Amino acid sequence: MPETGEKDIRPSWVPLKKDPNFACSVMGGIDSAVNAVSEEKYNPVDKIRKFPLRKKPSPEELIKGVSEGDRKTLSQAITLIESNAPRDFDKAQRVLQALLPRTGKALRIGISGVPGAGKSTFIESFGQMLCHQGYKVAVLAVDPTSSITGGSILGDKTRMQMLSREPNCFIRPSPAKGTLGGVARKSRETMLLCEAAGCDVILVETVGVRSMVDFFMLVVLTGAGDDLQGIKKGIMEVADAIVVNKADGDNLPKAIVTQGEYERMIEFIRPATEGWKTHAYRCSALTKEGLLELWAVMRKFEKVTKECGSFDRRRKSQTISWVNSMIDEHLHNLFFEDPMIKGRLPAVMEAAVNGVVSPSQAVTELINAFDIDRASMRHRNQNK
Repeated sequence: MPETGEKDIRPSWVPLKKDPNFACSVMGGIDSAVNAVSEEKYNPVDKIRKFPLRKKPSPEELIKGVSEGDRKTLSQAITLIESNAPRDFDKAQRVLQALLPRTGKALRIGISGVPGAGKSTFIESFGQMLCHQGYKVAVLAVDPTSSITGGSILGDKTRMQMLSREPNCFIRPSPAKGTLGGVARKSRETMLLCEAAGCDVILVETVGVRSMVDFFMLVVLTGAGDDLQGIKKGIMEVADAIVVNKADGDNLPKAIVTQGEYERMIEFIRPATEGWKTHAYRCSALTKEGLLELWAVMRKFEKVTKECGSFDRRRKSQTISWVNSMIDEHLHNLFFEDPMIKGRLPAVMEAAVNGVVSPSQAVTELINAFDIDRASMRHRNQNK
């Protein structure tokens, strides 16, 4: 065992002389170091290596990088958009406003379905096919956020290993953050950034993406029953195509039967898009059979709806809905971040819980205490 000096922070098993076979590097702590023998803590100021903080890109650098299609810059711009820090809001909006003229040219495709239907596998195979045809693809995978812990796994990208290696593909997992329907609060702005980066097709994987995509596809399984249950009918009413996945091997006969069942169900449902008739299809993400036919259906949908005008009307309606949801969110934040509301909220809530006042009376008391002008002034000062 080598002898250690008074201020030698190396463990006893580290050789005194440098050995090329010893592949371990021992470094001192950033704020302090501990002597391996005496366990004495000290601050070797002269020995600590100083690392400069990583420089954040300016709005001009982000605009330039996204316009050129640089994936690293696109990731940084999306991170800025997703930031909840008040100081980042104006910077993010400057970037988005400058890139707005470059948006709106991509085909936005929403993909939803029950767990285990093979959505991620389908996206990987479908995305690879588009990349090999020369299209630039973006995948926005919105992960559910736990209502208990507030966390998300964000593991969809790891399940698309082959697609993530494609140079023409950009994959971005995002947490839903409790948004109803599973659409991330910033997903619309993220989608605009991907369009500004030159993406031709944007695939959004989550639940409830009808409000932000052009073509909505529902992926279903075989053997799920032939009764039209309420929850199935609810999502089927907004689907532009119903796709029976895993139509391969021994499961192919079942897939054919399931396709026919869904085709009959559609007859009783109002079309989701004006000028377009919804149909059921089958494919295999594993063997890639049927993917090319589905892409042809999507391109036909784009052509037909643009000719009848429903394509543009839907996008305008989505923009109005986007503005309304942002107003709701902004007023919600102003209300609950107001110091007066924060101070009175616990007492009013306790009174409502104990039955002293009704919930309606509690809301009225809080609304009367809220000053929109004061809250707006505070919000502007925070963003400076």
